[in-house]
Amino acid sequence: MSEKPGESVDGGKGRIFPCEQCGADLEFHIGQQEMKCPYCGFQKQIELSEEVDITEQDFHGMLAKSREWQEQAAEDDVEQSGQSEVRCVGCGSNVVFIGPLTSSECPYCGSPIQRDKIHDSPKRIPVHGVLPFQIEKEKARLNLSDWIRSRWFAPNEFLQRGVDGRFNGVYLPFWTYDSLTFSRYWGERGDHYWVTVTDNNQTRQERRTAWSSVSGSHQRFFDDVLVLGAKNLRNDLMQELEPWPLEQLQPFTQQLLAGFLARTYEIELDEGFKVAKQRINNSIAADVRGLIGGDEQRISEIKTRYDAITFKHLLLPVWLLAYRYHDRTYQVFINAVTGEVQGERPYSVWKITLTVLVALAVIGGIIYMQK
Repeated sequence: MSEKPGESVDGGKGRIFPCEQCGADLEFHIGQQEMKCPYCGFQKQIELSEEVDITEQDFHGMLAKSREWQEQAAEDDVEQSGQSEVRCVGCGSNVVFIGPLTSSECPYCGSPIQRDKIHDSPKRIPVHGVLPFQIEKEKARLNLSDWIRSRWFAPNEFLQRGVDGRFNGVYLPFWTYDSLTFSRYWGERGDHYWVTVTDNNQTRQERRTAWSSVSGSHQRFFDDVLVLGAKNLRNDLMQELEPWPLEQLQPFTQQLLAGFLARTYEIELDEGFKVAKQRINNSIAADVRGLIGGDEQRISEIKTRYDAITFKHLLLPVWLLAYRYHDRTYQVFINAVTGEVQGERPYSVWKITLTVLVALAVIGGIIYMQK
């Protein structure tokens, strides 16, 4: 197997990618999809091993290995919850990495630097694929501006001023899970019918529902169910960034991370599958309602077996922006491949109140006209 690209620094704790022409640090260039020097313009192709392929991994086999790693963990192992320092070769300062952060820049001279032996640690589940950044920062800002203008119930001040904050390009850890499921279900099917009812010498049509017991089975294969592997981020907003073009995944190399922040996983493989099962079960329940049919459905019970479970560990790119508005912090996330924007925003109470009052007035007018 070929040596890792780049240059190991500080006794093997860090890794940089020096420019072969001027000695500065190379960064991943989104537009060129290559390594590029921000000073002299030197470009270098990403070194991808032809031997590496992005394949599904055995879920239960990896869980067994993870338990062994935890039992055999030594005190000098690099822990994701700990703190480590890497000396910057640009200015000699110590760059502190806390928790899951694995790729950063020197706060003193701006040189990009990465913790080594983290994503490919022998006692950590390796990264199997990386989706490189494709949306540049300027394009992300334009998408954010369009998103702000489309927030109808936001305060006018917010719409006019926009947001002001620093964009950070971050590779976030994700798990993907595959599973063949087999489900047995029990429930009731409701079919509507109409009867004529006489009341005070007046007749009217009244809708009723005939319920009948149903049961059956359902089989479905789930492919690449995504689960965020990082904590303290809005999981619902992350799901709204989907779909991701996973067919464009590249085998992991630290070169793709150069110049960007990156995090390793904090949610373990088995915990991630619990989240995936919730998404899978919601989809199965929707399938079962369709199988039951009728006008209404009541699901009494669904029992599901999960077979042939496989997984992948991925790093996906996000432009992240935190901004303050009236002393409150909001976060915005932009899919750095598709440009999809999702985030938190302030609401205008008077706009919402006015809309509700107008809607009530319209409904009241309709009712009055029908009398």
